[in-house]
Amino acid sequence: MQAIWNGVVIAESDETVVVDGNHYFPFESIKEEYFKKAELTTVCGWKGKANYYSVDVNGKTNNDCAWYYAEPNDAAMKIKGMIAFWNGINIQ
Repeated sequence: MQAIWNGVVIAESDETVVVDGNHYFPFESIKEEYFKKAELTTVCGWKGKANYYSVDVNGKTNNDCAWYYAEPNDAAMKIKGMIAFWNGINIQ
């Protein structure tokens, strides 16, 4: 699987986990140079508190487009250390 933004592969892995229709990629699979920690946090009732990244590629920024659960609830432990994408990030 690949996560693509602005024509550039920002994450790639054969080890994604699908939860709620989203592919979660291992953190090791992201290209860190494109990622910047964002201030946004949200809470999912069964997964816990999500933290976000913005992605900057070739001068274009996609704010709050990647999320992860640093300390997921027990029910979501299989996505600990993984990151998912939305808001225009193409997953293929």
